[in-house]
Amino acid sequence: MGDFSLPEGSLFLGFDSSTQSLKATVLDSNLNIVTSETVHFDSELPHYKTKDGVYRDSSVNGRIVSPTLMWVEALDLLLLKFVKSGLEFGKIVAVSGSGQQHGSVYWKNGGAAKLAALDAAKPLREQLKGVFSIEESPIWMDSSTTAQCKAIEDAVGGALELAQLTGSRAHERYTGPQIRKIYETQPNVYRETETISLVSSFMASILIGDYASIDETDGAGMNLMDVKERVWSKIALEATAPGLEEKLGKLAPAHAVAGPIAQYFVNRFHFNKDCLVIQWSGDNPNSLAGLTINTPGDLAISLGTSDTVFGISSEHVPRLEGHVFPNPVDTKGYMVMLVYKNGSLTREDVRNRCAGQSWDQFNKFLETTPPLNGGKLGFYYKEHEILPPLPVGFHRYIIENFNGKTSNGLKERQVEEVEEFDAPSEVRAAIEGNFLSMRAHAERFGMPSPPKRIIATGGASANQSILKCIASIFGCDVYTVQRPDSASLGAALRAAHGWFCNRKGSFVPFSGVYEKRLNNTSLHCKLSIPAGDPQLLSKYTLLMKKRIELEDHLVQKLGRM
Repeated sequence: MGDFSLPEGSLFLGFDSSTQSLKATVLDSNLNIVTSETVHFDSELPHYKTKDGVYRDSSVNGRIVSPTLMWVEALDLLLLKFVKSGLEFGKIVAVSGSGQQHGSVYWKNGGAAKLAALDAAKPLREQLKGVFSIEESPIWMDSSTTAQCKAIEDAVGGALELAQLTGSRAHERYTGPQIRKIYETQPNVYRETETISLVSSFMASILIGDYASIDETDGAGMNLMDVKERVWSKIALEATAPGLEEKLGKLAPAHAVAGPIAQYFVNRFHFNKDCLVIQWSGDNPNSLAGLTINTPGDLAISLGTSDTVFGISSEHVPRLEGHVFPNPVDTKGYMVMLVYKNGSLTREDVRNRCAGQSWDQFNKFLETTPPLNGGKLGFYYKEHEILPPLPVGFHRYIIENFNGKTSNGLKERQVEEVEEFDAPSEVRAAIEGNFLSMRAHAERFGMPSPPKRIIATGGASANQSILKCIASIFGCDVYTVQRPDSASLGAALRAAHGWFCNRKGSFVPFSGVYEKRLNNTSLHCKLSIPAGDPQLLSKYTLLMKKRIELEDHLVQKLGRM
């Protein structure tokens, strides 16, 4: 590590501002976890009356938002928890964070002046109330911008052209379509908006007392950035709204310093005045950093409110499904990702309906039902799904006499749509169906098959029964990390990385920060489930092909392509 080792006795703070909570993880100079805290929005900030951290607007189809002030108040509350636990804020030399991707915040004219004049004697919520031109932030679950997506794609020459340019076709949750909708439906609000932040740059802005740049990695999730050049795309900006570049500000690399910690936090919580705030990024890029993925053959599966599959690539190959972002810890490489909106909340719904609200019973059903589920396939969408693009609904099919032996026989067998399965079969259909879809779309996207290994993270990665299904369906070993909240851990690692780069005065490979510490408990991945039976894998391959046929049929019938 030479002259650029992390200072003895120093601490690094990483936040994760997610859909349902605000978490924080503190690492020491050896990257061991020192402490962590969490604020759950629904239970600890009940006056906002959110459910799962959001508002679902029944009057507008697909509109899902979160109260912006709730995130502000959560930051105050979380820092107060650290005060009570005795955290030595003065030892923190760098802070970074993770924000739920695609959420956007709209600062009213005069917002920068309010940020610069925060009074340390008062809580943040009291001082930032009224500074937003829109008080409820559109988030990643929102699907109300279908018309704007089509208009943007048409304006740039089509969906594939937009994917070539920005890394993704237009998606309803992406910030560009959300901005276009606000411009079209609330032009006065758009005019009164001084700056537009992502959740990541919004939280960083509070910490530095000024508008923070959007980082290049999170900026790629907007349909507005040229993903190869890492600059705003003039064509995409013009297709979205007038005068937009001025409202977005400049982009910054993920390892850059956003600014020094604001005096407000020095005075109120006794941070060191020299503490650096490193650019915040999105939750998925931070998870990639937290899992220390640096081999193209590795895949990560994050099992949270949304499920994601991601890995790294040296090149950008545009496709209509999936996403390409700049790698947050590599200035030249890319991160490739698939996103599923129906994650933990949909699994919990199946658990509640079929397993008496008991994970033990849910897991017992998974363990006692046979792999392949006798050819029972299910599609469970409590939310408008992203991949495939399908509306809310439940679809169940039985493949007659399926045993996975021959592909010819599979094609000839009759597929029957049914109203319901028995409870054990419903549980297995929900889990198998999700991972069969993940594997199929990962292969379509050019991800390795089978992967060298899968690293599982997120809340459901603690469930061994679910991990066994992943190992069997993907045909590889499944590893887990010590902690399932990889986004806040990744943010703390990125804080250390950003401090390291700033100290040297140039970008340093991320591995330089952790390579001598890989056996450290914070970073170490352990084998949880070995690869499944190769014969069972080949049978799952056949079932996966049938699943995709049914999925494509549903998309043609119900979805937007």
